[in-house]
Amino acid sequence: MSTGTSPLAVGGAAPTASARRRTLANRVSWGLADQAVSSLTNFAVGLVVARSLGAVDFGIFALAWATFGGALNISRGLTSDPFVVRFNGTATDVWRAALRRATGTALLVGLATGVIGVGAGLAIGGPVGAAIIALGVVMPALLLQDAWRFGFFAAGRGHQAFANDTVWALALVPGLALAALHPSVVAFILAWGGAAAVAALCGCFQARALPHPAGFRSWLRDHRDLGARYVLENVSNSGAGQIRTYGLGAITGLVAIGSVRGAELLLGPFLAVLMGLSLVAVPEAARVVRADPARLPRFCLLLGGVQAVAALTWGLALVFFLPDAIGTQLLGSVWPAASALLLPATLAVTFAGLSSGASTGLRALGAARHGLRAQLFTSAAYVSGGLTGAVLDGAVGSSWGVALGCLLGSGVWWLQLRLAHRTHDHRPTTTEEKG
Repeated sequence: MSTGTSPLAVGGAAPTASARRRTLANRVSWGLADQAVSSLTNFAVGLVVARSLGAVDFGIFALAWATFGGALNISRGLTSDPFVVRFNGTATDVWRAALRRATGTALLVGLATGVIGVGAGLAIGGPVGAAIIALGVVMPALLLQDAWRFGFFAAGRGHQAFANDTVWALALVPGLALAALHPSVVAFILAWGGAAAVAALCGCFQARALPHPAGFRSWLRDHRDLGARYVLENVSNSGAGQIRTYGLGAITGLVAIGSVRGAELLLGPFLAVLMGLSLVAVPEAARVVRADPARLPRFCLLLGGVQAVAALTWGLALVFFLPDAIGTQLLGSVWPAASALLLPATLAVTFAGLSSGASTGLRALGAARHGLRAQLFTSAAYVSGGLTGAVLDGAVGSSWGVALGCLLGSGVWWLQLRLAHRTHDHRPTTTEEKG
């Protein structure tokens, strides 16, 4: 396990360029492997729900999924994002003390959003309300498990994040089997969250630490300069997705929501690569800033370019080479509507991948103000395009509108990175040793 200490700090020789490349390749490999497990887990849940429940219930499940995304981004903005920026590569005792406070804060966010979800579900009622209530029950486990993952990657312990997500995947197998006996949206959400609870408990043993909820005040105070802006940035991102989802449902119905989620599921293998890179990208970019800030734009351009090309390649392969028979086998009755959305969904993810390179650079610089500006613009363009398109041409129009919004947003992200890099004082990103 990495202790976070440099070889020079203990009197050793500086690592060679070849050794640094091997270390980087090792960290990236674990990031990709971990996200592959996580994405395949989510992919499997989506396929089971789509095939077992049909288009309308799958739309309800997609609404719950979008709601979870909002809570997840609040938690990451307050805990994981500041943690990755400020505690990557720190000594083990510093890392563990900070992780206890960060995971304790994530657990409290899960409890608070879970209570709000249960209350909202009771007010809404019906199948949608029941799904939101079930999500509220499992929310603390979902957010705590996610916080462990980011904590492990900040310490260069990608193998532990991989092991934790593997535990989740294994625990999900009997959970889905039980849910399939009496299939419902509620049963599948509880199975998914229950498996996350097993993995969250496992994270305590892996980190040799317990969440410390009482430390949430000091955590929020110490990182309020980043946390507040990251929450706004993340919530504007997830909020845009939720507004688009709820708006699309109000304009065209639940089936349209399910078709959008179906197209996203088929892009899942690429999204595994995108998210896997993102898990290690910010720590690696922070290392670039400490070593040579002038290299950051090239690093970010390479990162964003690789993701954009990968997204475009995978999506076009689906558009032109995926037979209808296989699509029907995967998504059941959701496939016909989802297939019409693959091309615009591919372009949207391509532009988002390009933006991710610039976003990573801004996080590494700690330039939360610039990141917030870019995210607010992108979210506004996303919502405007998605809802205007929905009015004009339903789910298809909404997907093309989102693709246009992502294209415009990408330009703004790169403009903000250029401005932030130009004004950066070239001092290393601060690594606070607070615990």
